[in-house]
Amino acid sequence: MIIGAIATVAIIAGNTVSAQVTPPLVSLKTVTVPEPDNLTDFVKNKVAAIKLGKALFWDMQVGSDGVTACASCHFHAGADNRSKNQISPGLLRVNADKTANPDTVFDVGGAPNYQLKPEDFPVQTNDIVSSQGVFNSEFVNATPGNPVDQVNFLPDPVFNVNGTNVRRVEPRNTPTVIDSVFNFRNFWDGRAQEIFNGVNQFGLRDPNAYIYKATTPGHLESVKVSLNHASLASQAVGPPISAFEMSADGRTFIEIGDKFGAIDHKSYSVGKGKKLPRETAKKLLPLRPLAKQIVHPEDSVLGTDSRSPQTGLQTSTYEQLIAQAFKNEWWESNRVIQVNANGSKNFSDKPNGSLPHNKYTLMEYNFPLFFGLAVQLYESTLIADNTPLDRFLEGDTTALNEQQQQGKLLFEGKARCTTCHNGAELTRASVSAVRQQRIGIINIPNRRVVFDNGFFNIGVRPTLEDVGVGGNDPFGNPLSESRLSLLGTFKQLLGSDPNILVTANDLLLADGSFKTPGLRNIELTAPYFHNGGYLTLQQVVDFYNRGGDFRQQSALAPLNLTEQEKAQLVAFLKALTDERVRDEKAPFDHPQLLVLNGHPGDSTSVTDDGTGKATDSFLEIPAVGQFGGNGTPNFLED
Repeated sequence: MIIGAIATVAIIAGNTVSAQVTPPLVSLKTVTVPEPDNLTDFVKNKVAAIKLGKALFWDMQVGSDGVTACASCHFHAGADNRSKNQISPGLLRVNADKTANPDTVFDVGGAPNYQLKPEDFPVQTNDIVSSQGVFNSEFVNATPGNPVDQVNFLPDPVFNVNGTNVRRVEPRNTPTVIDSVFNFRNFWDGRAQEIFNGVNQFGLRDPNAYIYKATTPGHLESVKVSLNHASLASQAVGPPISAFEMSADGRTFIEIGDKFGAIDHKSYSVGKGKKLPRETAKKLLPLRPLAKQIVHPEDSVLGTDSRSPQTGLQTSTYEQLIAQAFKNEWWESNRVIQVNANGSKNFSDKPNGSLPHNKYTLMEYNFPLFFGLAVQLYESTLIADNTPLDRFLEGDTTALNEQQQQGKLLFEGKARCTTCHNGAELTRASVSAVRQQRIGIINIPNRRVVFDNGFFNIGVRPTLEDVGVGGNDPFGNPLSESRLSLLGTFKQLLGSDPNILVTANDLLLADGSFKTPGLRNIELTAPYFHNGGYLTLQQVVDFYNRGGDFRQQSALAPLNLTEQEKAQLVAFLKALTDERVRDEKAPFDHPQLLVLNGHPGDSTSVTDDGTGKATDSFLEIPAVGQFGGNGTPNFLED
C-alpha cells in the first residue's frame, strides 16, 4: 500500500491505478518549520544568523561582477519577474544514452536579449524562460575588500548578439524561495541534499567535504559535518559558484581536492579542473554588508543597523556578523590553512598583513558553512501562512468566496490536484511527506512502480530535453534516490536506510521527473513549470485539463473540466496568495536592489561596452520596510 497521495485515475505505463487516501489540506500554521537537529553545535545566536543571512541573500557584492545577488533572481514573491534577456535554449538536452546534446538555437525571439511578449506563451519549443546571470568569464583572483573579482571575459558562442556577449541565462526556470524550507530537497532536480555537509550542495555524496574546527589553542581539526533538514543550506551554496548565475568560471567557495573543479549549479558543466581556493570569502569578509544598497530604517531584520540614507549597515564587515552569529570554534584561530596545488594542506601561525592567495584564515575556509546556514535561517522566516485558504482552514468560512470554495472542491476532487499538491505544504516533496515515505510505491498488476516521492514527469516537454532527477551528480551517482536503492548505495550517500529495497523487477520512474512545487503565491510567480513555458494560471489549468502535452511519458489523465469549473479552479489558486507577499510586508520586506534587466537594444543589436560584452541595463527595486510598499508588477503585467 502507498502512504500518501495517488491519483484517482493515473496513467502510468498504460495501467490504471486505484485511488488512495491523501493528506488533507490544513493550514500551514500547523507545520513546524524544519531545522537541523544539531544547529546549536554551530550557531550561537540565531537572531544574528538570520541578520547575516538576509544581508548575504540581498547583497550585490556576492556576485563575481559585484552587482549580482542571490536576490537578483528571487526579488518578486521569491521568484523573478524580469522579461528581457530571459531566454535560454535547450542546453540540458541529451541523447537517448544521456550523453550531452545541447541545443543552442534560440527559437523564441531568434537570439538573446529578446523582450518576451504575452503571445510567446505557451512556449512550444525547448527554449526555457529563466533568469539572466553573469557574462561568460574565467576567474583570475579576488581582491580582499573589492566587490568585483578579477576575471578574463571570454567569447560566448551561445549568449551573444552579433558577436557581442550578453549575460547568460539559466537552463531552468527560477522557483520561489518562499516556503522552500518545507522542501525535503531543493532545485527542480532535487540535487540540493537534505543533509548539508558545510561545503557544497551534495551532502554525503561528496566524500571530500571537510571543514576545520579549532579544538585547542593553536590546533585545527579536520571534521566532516552533517546537518539534517538543511536542504536550503545545500541549495544556498550553489548559485554563488555557478558560471551561469553569479560567478566567473572557476571561482569556488572551497578547495574540494578532487577532479571536478568548479561545478555549474544548473547544468553540471565541469570547470577546467583547477584546484582553486575559496576566494569568495577573501573578497566578502572585509566588506561592509550591503555597501552598495540602501537598507530601510524600518527593515524588520536589518533596520536597527541601517545607515539610511547612506548605503550599507552600521556593522562594518561581514567578519563581525559571522562572529556574532556562529560559535567561536568554527572561525576563531591564530592558525592559517595553506592549500597546496596537489590538494594537501599545511598549517602555520597567522602572520601580520594580508595572506597570499593560497592561505586562508579559519573564517575564510569555513565560509560555505556560514553562508549556507545563515541563508537557510533567513529563508526559513519567509513563510506565507496567511492566505485566504489558511484562514478558511482555520475556521473562517468567509475567507473564500463561493467560486473559490467550488474551486477547492474541484482541487480536492475532480481535478485531482491533491495527487501531488497535498497537506499543509501543498506538495508531496515536503519534509513531512518524504519523511513518511521517501521512495513512493504504486502497485499495478504484476508489477510495482517506484519513484522519488514528490518528483513526477507530467509531460511538460519531451523527457530527453531535460531528464531532471533522472540525471547524475558530479560524482557519477544518480540523483534519483530510487536508483540509489537499486544500486545499494542509498545509505552510504544519503545517511539512512531506504523505506523499500528497489529491485530490477520494479518499474522505476525518474527520467524527466521534477520536484513538485508548493502552490502558495502562485498567482505572483509566473512563468510556470521547470521550463517557464506557461504564462497564466488559465494556461496551466488547460494543460492539466488535456492531460499534459506529451502524454506518452506522463502520469496525467485528462480532467474533462467545463469552462465554469476551470474558472473556479483558477479562482481557488488565487486564494493561495498571502497579501503580505504581494505588498512586501514583513517578513517579506527587503533592502534596495539593482537588478540586471537585459541590455540596451534588442535581439538584433546591442551596444558593446568596449570589452566585448554588452552594456547593462538596471532596474531599481527600492528598499522596503516592515510595513510594506507597492510591490512589483507580475511577469509581463506591465
